[in-house]
Amino acid sequence: MKSAEMAEMMVDVEATSPAAIEATLLRLLAERSAGKALDPTEVARALGGPHPDGWGPLMQPIRQVAVRLAAEGRLVILRKGKPVDPTAFKGIYRLALSAEGEVVEGPGSSSEDLPVTQ
Repeated sequence: MKSAEMAEMMVDVEATSPAAIEATLLRLLAERSAGKALDPTEVARALGGPHPDGWGPLMQPIRQVAVRLAAEGRLVILRKGKPVDPTAFKGIYRLALSAEGEVVEGPGSSSEDLPVTQ
């Protein structure tokens, strides 16, 4: 692979800072209809591009930001459509905005949504 191609595939470090991840995650959630959950790979792809080499390494930093935001009460982490403890969940998850301290559940975590694997 040529160095130009490698440079194109590399992820911009500033674009993947916790602040950039948080901003992208919250923007994507805000763009959803009420109650619709977000697949974390959508955040990763928005930041790292369509190739797995670009977005794959972002999954753990996105998870860390999501856990922090959930602990702050700004979003809810869902497994199988149910809210989970942000410090103790494993596996496939989705993200939803919390509404004035209430958990947002519903259509975003239906079977028509594709799961995220980690």
